[in-house]
Amino acid sequence: MYGYKCEYCNGTVRPRMVEREVFKHKKGFVILENVVIGVCDGCGDRYYSAEILHTVHEIATGRRQPERTEAVPVAYAGQTSVPVPA
Repeated sequence: MYGYKCEYCNGTVRPRMVEREVFKHKKGFVILENVVIGVCDGCGDRYYSAEILHTVHEIATGRRQPERTEAVPVAYAGQTSVPVPA
């Protein structure tokens, strides 16, 4: 499945086992642990198999139960009274 060219820099996408990978889904965040993903050896861009993306979707939509749930700290990155341009 790996060994193909990166669509951004023409590097080679290689398999890499990562301890934790965070996914943003429209229903929330999902963290997969000890998962093999594709990583470009040139630019570092990440590639995911359909199986991984289906797993993320199943967990985010409640069709599959996660092994555990963790709290995620949330904070504002800057001032709360910064005017937004019209």
